[in-house]
Amino acid sequence: MNVEPVVGLEIHAQILTATKIFCACSAAFGAAPNTHVCPVCLGLPGALPVLNRAAVDGAIRAALALGCTIHETSIFARKNYFYPDLPKGYQISQYERPLATGGQAEAVRIRRIHLEEDAGKLLHELPAGQGSDRHSYVDLNRAGTPLIEIVTEPDIGSGKAAAAFFGYLRELLVALGVNDGNMEEGSLRCDANVSIRPRGSAALGTKVEIKNLNSFRFVEKAIEHEVARQSDLIEEGGRIVQETRLWDAAAGRTFSMRSKEEAHDYRYFPEPDLPPLVVTPAHVEAIRGAMPELPASWRRRLQEQYQVTAQEASMLTQVRPSLGRFFEEVVRAGAAPKAAKNWVLGAVSARLNEIGGDDVAPLAERVPAGRLAELIAIVERGTISGSIAKDVFEKMAATGRSAPDIVEHDGLTQIDDEAALTAVIDAVLANNADAVEQIRQGKTATFGFLVGQVMKGAGGKANPKRVNELLRKKLDVLYSGHP
Repeated sequence: MNVEPVVGLEIHAQILTATKIFCACSAAFGAAPNTHVCPVCLGLPGALPVLNRAAVDGAIRAALALGCTIHETSIFARKNYFYPDLPKGYQISQYERPLATGGQAEAVRIRRIHLEEDAGKLLHELPAGQGSDRHSYVDLNRAGTPLIEIVTEPDIGSGKAAAAFFGYLRELLVALGVNDGNMEEGSLRCDANVSIRPRGSAALGTKVEIKNLNSFRFVEKAIEHEVARQSDLIEEGGRIVQETRLWDAAAGRTFSMRSKEEAHDYRYFPEPDLPPLVVTPAHVEAIRGAMPELPASWRRRLQEQYQVTAQEASMLTQVRPSLGRFFEEVVRAGAAPKAAKNWVLGAVSARLNEIGGDDVAPLAERVPAGRLAELIAIVERGTISGSIAKDVFEKMAATGRSAPDIVEHDGLTQIDDEAALTAVIDAVLANNADAVEQIRQGKTATFGFLVGQVMKGAGGKANPKRVNELLRKKLDVLYSGHP
């Protein structure tokens, strides 16, 4: 059957704040169950919600980054439904008048961004000895944590494209400091609305929602499976039912959870305990002025300003963003961009792999950007060789000492004296007569072996350029021609 998928996403992102959206309870992850709760987030009678300003500012940053129109006035509403981990029996969200609408990112249009509170969490399995496997348990620590929901238009044409867009949003929200990107802890998750239609048709098919996808791989696989399921159902003469389904990663399939509710099923009405949210243009512009450079723009600038490749720009901004910031600090401290890039993606990255973690800050305490630039400078002056410089860097990282101090104290200054190098070369030629004969016969690859022997004989401190020059000169004298 010649059909095409039509996919829209609903991204639920927990806003990075110290406290919940309507009360002063901690929003930190990992506390003992039901310890971060109070009358407000438990929905007890008479408890009044008070809006968290930091949550609003985080939502505004996300909306600005996605090019949305931020409305000066938005309204909170009660979304009424029963669920065991929703103690109030309703969720405070935004419906008819959300914080922001419109916008676009990566060719995907944004329909709306609104603020809401999260529900709690059901635990169906507990560690041994902590409860019966015959029961489910409710942890309400997460109830009331601040969320933004980013709803896209149905502009996505495949599971792979949906996963890529989800990844784009994750990177963006983390860079903005809006979300920590931790999908395993549930602070970022995605619902996918999937339908199919005859290829080329403008009409939308019946959509099926896949809830709570918390990895890029699951987004891609769940959508691919759902598209195949719907296609097979139509070919067999069946009818697609609008419903909510869940993804079973182990079985590699979706399964029905419940029939899909419509907006009227939630009986939305304005939240009586919260006044309209008013966001002034001046406040929006103040937030815009403090926004960091966005990841995609940063990558383009690195390529244009420093001539790094697209792959290198990605490594500096996506794999470990702290490396990209450190790289630019090293350049500002005086290092040439190419040398700084090689060191940051080489020795600095390798060191992070050894000590674990993606943040360069602990290493930068011992090797600040200025000191790495200083090390690069003494290599470029020829004071030490590149191989010695790697050892110096390791000592800097271990002790916090400067490169000049280590070079002077350990006697690592590069040997550049012609007489001293000639003596080493003479000894190497005398001890490697077979290699010399091979060069005489035209086997030029052996020349590199002799260079290595000279460097070894000089304890790695010889100037490689001078070694090459003097060794060639010596062989010229012996055989009347360059090897």
